[in-house]
Amino acid sequence: MTEWCGWPVVSEQAGFEAAQQVLAEAELSDGLPLVPPTQRRLDAMVAGIAARAESVGMMPPLFGDLSPESVAYQCVIAGCVPGELPVVLAAAAATLEPGFNLLGIATTTGTAAVALCVHGPAVQRLGMNAGTNCLGPGNRANASIGRALQLCLRNIGGARAEVGDMATMGQPGKYAFCFAERDDGPFPTLAARRGLSAKADAITVLGVSGTSEVLPNDGEGATPEAILDPIVEGMKAGVIMSSVHRKNERGEQVFLLPLEMAEKIARHGWDIARIQQHVFDTGNGVARAPDAIHPIVTGGAGVKMTYLPIWGGGSETVTRAL
Repeated sequence: MTEWCGWPVVSEQAGFEAAQQVLAEAELSDGLPLVPPTQRRLDAMVAGIAARAESVGMMPPLFGDLSPESVAYQCVIAGCVPGELPVVLAAAAATLEPGFNLLGIATTTGTAAVALCVHGPAVQRLGMNAGTNCLGPGNRANASIGRALQLCLRNIGGARAEVGDMATMGQPGKYAFCFAERDDGPFPTLAARRGLSAKADAITVLGVSGTSEVLPNDGEGATPEAILDPIVEGMKAGVIMSSVHRKNERGEQVFLLPLEMAEKIARHGWDIARIQQHVFDTGNGVARAPDAIHPIVTGGAGVKMTYLPIWGGGSETVTRAL
């Protein structure tokens, strides 16, 4: 049997069950069925990629070599199409930024997971879901891209249970946690707020402890305050639950706004800066500064928001252009 970056390449003639056995014995499985990594699929995935064997860095916790080829293998077995490799590669490379603290996220006994947000024209080009159920199942691109990134952490980084990953409970987001930011909201996107072109393809990686559903006050939230204040209360609770209150410095805060709520806030004349300042002031310092509070417009119809608490052990979100 031939190999690719030290992992088995499955024959085109191999049966599905036999392929699963080979991959399981190589400890490559996340527990779900994998797409057989045949030579044809692997070659197609890296076609047109320059310097495909060049190292991008060493991925914690066991410091495996991150390269286009090693990421391509994870993309194949996760069910990605070739156009999604640059997204997964950029996201995997972004987790190596020191401030992201992948070593801590990958090895903690807590529930930390790496979440991925995709921005720009790539969202539509790849057919990603930034609408109804954007954090849930049903969209191949979201699921496969998110799964490929998690397989990078597992198979390249070595974050396997009781080896590198020591999570007491873990969370379902460690199978796949990938969503897209809408480009039709009333505010600049997170990528644009971080200095990238509004039309640039980009990704943001986030080390999060989970998700929390948040409803506005007064039913549908008649004012920006009625919409945002419950989010603030969630952040205050998150600070306590994650023991961040025992630290001298706060980090970042991230929450997802459905388009309906974002437009209602905007109709009152509020911009992103005012949202950030209100959350910061009302929250009595839930983040290190107002601009460390990141609303992201995504999701379908409705008023329910989602709070994404950043892992209490310490992690900085990282945004990169593709």
